[in-house]
Amino acid sequence: MAARHQSPSERGQLDLFRALPGEFAARDAQDLMAYPFFSLSKSHRVAPIDFAAGDVSIRVEAVPDHGMATIWDADILIWAASQIVEARDTGLRTSRLMVATPYEILKFIGRGTSLRDYQRLKAALDRLQSTTVSTSIRQAAEGRRHRFSWINEWKERTNRNGKPDGIEMIVPDWFYQAVLDDALVLTIDRAYFDLTGGLDRWLYRLVRKHGGRQRNGWRFDFRHLHQKSGALSPFKRFAFELRDIIRRQPLPGYTLFLEIETDGRTLLAFEPTPCGKAVKGFVLSGTRKHVPSGTAPSCQREPKQGLTHRTESEIRALNLESNIESNFEERAREVENLVRRAAIALSATGKGRASRPTVAGADAGKRETAATPQLPLDRRSGGRR
Repeated sequence: MAARHQSPSERGQLDLFRALPGEFAARDAQDLMAYPFFSLSKSHRVAPIDFAAGDVSIRVEAVPDHGMATIWDADILIWAASQIVEARDTGLRTSRLMVATPYEILKFIGRGTSLRDYQRLKAALDRLQSTTVSTSIRQAAEGRRHRFSWINEWKERTNRNGKPDGIEMIVPDWFYQAVLDDALVLTIDRAYFDLTGGLDRWLYRLVRKHGGRQRNGWRFDFRHLHQKSGALSPFKRFAFELRDIIRRQPLPGYTLFLEIETDGRTLLAFEPTPCGKAVKGFVLSGTRKHVPSGTAPSCQREPKQGLTHRTESEIRALNLESNIESNFEERAREVENLVRRAAIALSATGKGRASRPTVAGADAGKRETAATPQLPLDRRSGGRR
C-alpha cells in the first residue's frame, strides 16, 4: 500500500531568521496603530472587539483560557517589525519564522529579565497566538476578509545538550506583508515602552500614526476616539481618562489640548513638540548616556494651555488623509446643525409675522427686514461680527 503524501508543515517551508543583535530604531505597523486590535486593559478580556468605519471592518476574538492579546503584548510585534525592517534595510534575507532569546526580546521592549518577566513573556505569546483577527484591511476584493492570529505558532527551543536555546515563532503573512511595505511602517519613540497606561499607549500610537508629519496639529472628536479605542469602559469614564492624559501630558514628542466648540462638542487636539520629548530641568554632570536632542534653551518654552474654547484665530488641520470617516461624521454634523438653526430661525420669523399687525408703506418693509434673522451665508464678506 502506497504511503500517503504528507504536506510539509509551515515551519518546514520557511527559512529561519535569527534576531539581529544590538539596539536600533523601534518600528510599528500603521494598521496596528490606527485601529482597535488589542485590549487596553491588563485584566482578562473575552468580549470581542467589533469595529466598522467606511470600508474597514475588524473583529477580534479571544478564548477564555488566555484572554485577548493586550496592547502590552503588542510590544512583541513591535520587536518583530523592527527586526524585519532592520534586516531588510541591511540587505539580509527576512522570514516569518523568527528565533530570539527571551533576553533579546525583553531588553528591546524595555522589560526586566527576571524569571517572572520570562513567564510573562510566555503568557503574552499565548495570548497573541490564541487571539484571532478578522479584517477587511488591505483586501483586494470588496467584502473579503483575512482571518489570522497574531502569532501562528511558537515554541521554546533547546540545543543538543537540552539547554534553552531561545524562542521560535511564526508571524502571520498579513502582518509580515505590512511590515515589508515602507509606506505602512513608522518609527516610534523608544519612550513609548515606558508608558504604563493602556490608554496612554493606544493614544500615542494613534497620535503618531495620524499626526506624525502634521506641523499644525490634528484633532479628534472624543466620541470618535471612544469608538476607535475598542475599550469596554463607558464613554463618560473614557472621556474622564482622556482629560487626565491631557493634564499629565505623558506622550513623548506631542502636546495635547482639549478644545470645546460652541456647540459643546469636545475635541482632543495635538501637535508635535518643537524638540521631541520634554526634558527634565537639569542634566546631572558625569552622565554617561548621550543627552537627547532638544535640551537647548530654545526648547525650554512656556507650556501652552491645555484647554481652549475655539476663540483662537488658528484653525487646526482636519483629519483629511488617514481619518476620512471622522471627517464625514464631522461635516455631516455641521451641515445638520446649520439646517437645524436655519429651520428654527425661519420658524421664529413666521410666527413673528403672524402675530404682528399689518403695516402699510415703507415702515412695514423696514420692520420686516429688521425682524428677519440673518444666517451665516447671508453675511457680507467684508467684516466680522
